[in-house]
Amino acid sequence: MISDRANHRIIETSIWLILMTLTIAIAWSAITPVTFASRDVIFEIPKGTWARRMAGNKVDILPSEIYLTLGIHDVLVLRNMDEVPQIFGPTLMMPGQSFRLPFEVASINQFNCTAHTRGQMTIIVDPQPDSPLSRVVWRARTWYRIMIKHFTTSA
Repeated sequence: MISDRANHRIIETSIWLILMTLTIAIAWSAITPVTFASRDVIFEIPKGTWARRMAGNKVDILPSEIYLTLGIHDVLVLRNMDEVPQIFGPTLMMPGQSFRLPFEVASINQFNCTAHTRGQMTIIVDPQPDSPLSRVVWRARTWYRIMIKHFTTSA
């Protein structure tokens, strides 16, 4: 049987290890710059989207909100693989065409979008995380958005 003193030591050591691991993870996320191979965030409108909608199916192919970050993922690319033209903002995308929209200012933008079930999409462009604290916050917010998206689409 483990004595109370030994049990207390195990708990102390466990807490210390957890705190050290958290400290290292936060320090890493603060120091390490946020980089990706491409600044493009690509969404495709699949072939048959319009036909499925006309048949009465609720087809959600694009999110209602897209999050971009300056200097990291700040270029929205839409590819129209459907058989009919699609409108995004003032742009008419013919079948097979792509539309590339770079963002240079942190902002919230509303666009009309015929490929979206509600007919409108919001693009939220966050500022570039330059400081250590902003990198920690950006990584935490991105992780949170991924978890929310995962659990709301899984349900």
